[in-house]
Amino acid sequence: MENVNWGIVGCGNVCERKSGPPMYKTKHSALVAVMRRDAEKAADFAQRHGVRKSYTDAAALIADPEVDIVYIATPPDTHCRLARQVLEAGKPAYVEKPMAMTHAECTAMNDAAAKAGQKLFVAYYRRALPYFLKVKELLDGGAVGKPLTVGIRHFRPERAEDRDAANRPWRLCREVGGEGYFYDLAPHTLDILDFLLGEIADAKGYKTNRGGFYDVADTVTATLRFESGVTGTGTWCFAAPPQAAEDTVTITGRNGIIRFSTFEFSPIELTTAQGTEFFRIEQPEHIQGPLIETIVAELRGEGRCPSTGISAARTSQVMDWIMNR
Repeated sequence: MENVNWGIVGCGNVCERKSGPPMYKTKHSALVAVMRRDAEKAADFAQRHGVRKSYTDAAALIADPEVDIVYIATPPDTHCRLARQVLEAGKPAYVEKPMAMTHAECTAMNDAAAKAGQKLFVAYYRRALPYFLKVKELLDGGAVGKPLTVGIRHFRPERAEDRDAANRPWRLCREVGGEGYFYDLAPHTLDILDFLLGEIADAKGYKTNRGGFYDVADTVTATLRFESGVTGTGTWCFAAPPQAAEDTVTITGRNGIIRFSTFEFSPIELTTAQGTEFFRIEQPEHIQGPLIETIVAELRGEGRCPSTGISAARTSQVMDWIMNR
């Protein structure tokens, strides 16, 4: 493609700043159509972002001959169906994370992409962010020597809406979003560890609900084994007291430690026998921008996107293992 024209199915909050603007700010890229079931909200998004077309029907947007690639920004329960619809229409798809509700759905999506001869990308955008590329540079450069173990700790308090049974977020509905905040947030960490340390060969986990605010799990603990031999543990708790709030990933190597965060982008901390060094990496204005740039480059034959249906399916497989599916 000389120029890449995007269409968005589900132009909600995630599209306002994180992902929508890069589609029309990136060179050789344009956002030409958006879709939302609420016609007024779809038209409002289009007007504010300078998009010429708005739809209320996903099939109509997918069929639009001006749309070259479709970004699926709807909840996870719709990803498999919509992605297959896009791919079968002969167009590449960019899907929000997690890729789908189960690894089996991911496999069906990848099979559809292979059959159609189309590309399938997934919004694990941390793979393209300068912050995590710095962590990878340090690891690959031997800053801590041979990696031995990794530890994940993600603790945060419940939110006000978590306590409101009548207005809970869709992420807390198992049929729509999977196993709560773990399904929404943990895959970012699991995927970036796949990027940094290689594929996870096996995982086991335990889930429970300790806060009692909703039905899905609010606390999950897992053990991980990477193909490289690295082992790790992770604990996620979304009903912790404020004083316990934490977002850290710690990779211990033979010669030192790298500590960073998945969501807070706290300074990367490198500790070796020489002391501790901090790396402060500024984040882009639009967090998905760098990954979207790689998608545009790949579709133009000038590069390669690091987050594909194949890599993203591995993360869904790990989540299935942790959930004992």
